[in-house]
This record gives sequence, structure tokens and C-alpha cells, in this order.
Amino acid sequence: MGAAITGDKIDGLVQQAVFGADEAVREENRRQIKELAAGQGIYLTSIQGLYDAAGKGAYHNKTVPAINVRGITYEVSRAVFRAALKHKVGAFIFEIARSEMGYTKQRPAEYVTCVLAAAIREGFQGPVFIQGDHFQMNRKRYGADPKQEVEGMKALIRETVGAGFLNIDIDASTLVDIEKESLEQQQAENCRVTAEMTGFIRSIEPAEVTISVGGEIGEVGKQNSTVEDLRAFMSGYSALLAPNTRGISKISVQTGTTHGGVVLPDGGIASVELDFDTLRAL
Repeated sequence: MGAAITGDKIDGLVQQAVFGADEAVREENRRQIKELAAGQGIYLTSIQGLYDAAGKGAYHNKTVPAINVRGITYEVSRAVFRAALKHKVGAFIFEIARSEMGYTKQRPAEYVTCVLAAAIREGFQGPVFIQGDHFQMNRKRYGADPKQEVEGMKALIRETVGAGFLNIDIDASTLVDIEKESLEQQQAENCRVTAEMTGFIRSIEPAEVTISVGGEIGEVGKQNSTVEDLRAFMSGYSALLAPNTRGISKISVQTGTTHGGVVLPDGGIASVELDFDTLRAL
């Protein structure tokens, strides 16, 4: 870290970027942090290339942790970078869900700024992966007005990509209708919306970057996914993509996990048996 970039300076810039008196002040401090990050060799990017390498068999038995930082983002991100440097960790992702942006009142530009500032503060250099997690369609709102819900999602995606999120997970699994007779019919709206969002992301992504787009077939906390679910989704989704459009790089499935875990009467968290056989098959 250059001598001019002191810890106090970064702390002050973050303070003003988050709590500045008005938007102009906050925006100027965000700009300065991004400039300092670039000067230190810190850059926002997509993890698409790493997933491509995995698909080609270039590496095995490695995972990429994705960490949802919901509060005190600067401080928590500093701890993540500090631990990554100490243990010589490879790729890791910072992410925040659509719902989390709402109840924590963190817009994408603020989130990116705090993560970049944390990287500067800890002397990190290299790629930083920031992801929009569970950009989830609201089933009730979609049922009432599909166009409005889709346009709202597109507006959020445009904002996040503009802020530097180059990894986006679309979650339209909420639109799966298990009352329908066939798996293809059950997954139809999930396929349609995910394909539409994929096309939209490709239309706005930076020219030099392929944004990593994720999909989802099993809503967290619901019934476990099956190989047949995956095939039904991928068949329908692929058929709806425009020609030469790059599709999703990963897909989220349900294997027995629940948001927050299963809370026991005594306040403890129950041990959950994950369905690794299904995961392996998928």
C-alpha cells in the first residue's frame, strides 16, 4: 500500500461515502475509493473464467465461498480480506441478495465501495468478485403484474451492473408451479424469466466482460431438487435463449438446506442431512 494511502484516509473516505451529508458528497468519496483501488491493482471482475475452467476439467475438488455481508460491510469485508491473505486463499465472492439490499438499506454502489475500501485497507491486490445473490422474483407481485415485476428486476440489475456487480444470480424458482402436470410445465415460468433476464444482462454487460449468470431450480427450504427437475429446466431455458446468447454458468439446487437453519425449541440449530447423492447426480 502506497505511503499516501493511510488507514485513516481510507476510514475517512468510507465514512463519507456511506454517511456523507448528501449524494454529491457520497458519490465523490465513492469515486476516490474506486480510483485508489485501481491504483493498487484491485479490480472488479466476473468469475466466469474460473467456472469455464471447471467445466473443462482444469481443476477438481475446489469450491468458491460466497459470503453474504449484510451489515458493517467495510469492517466485515476487511476481516474477509485479512483472513484470505493470511491463509493464501484463492477465489472468494462477496454477495448480497435483493431482499438484503432492502432491509439493510445498502444500495449496490455503497456495497461495492465498502468492499473495495476494505481491500485497500488490508493491502489486498487482484480480482474482487461481487455478486448479486438471489435476485428473486416475488411470486405474489408477479402473479398480479408480471411485466411490472420483470421491469423492476431489470432496473435492479442495471443498477448493480453499473455499480460493478459482475456476477448475478437470477432466482425465478419462486415461479415454479408444482400443481402443473409435467415437470416442463412446472418449470415453464422459471425458464422464461431466467432466459429473459439472461438476455437482458448480456445486453448491458461491459464489452470486455462476460458476467457470470446463475439460475435456480429449487427454492431454499422447499422440496429437494431432482435430476429430472434440472433437465426440464435446462431444456426449456436453453430453447428460449436467443441464438448465440451465452447462458448460465451455474445453477442453485435444493439439497436440504434452510435459511437460518432449523431452529430447535432450546434455541439451538438442528443438524441437517444434506443430500450429497442428489447433488452428485445433478
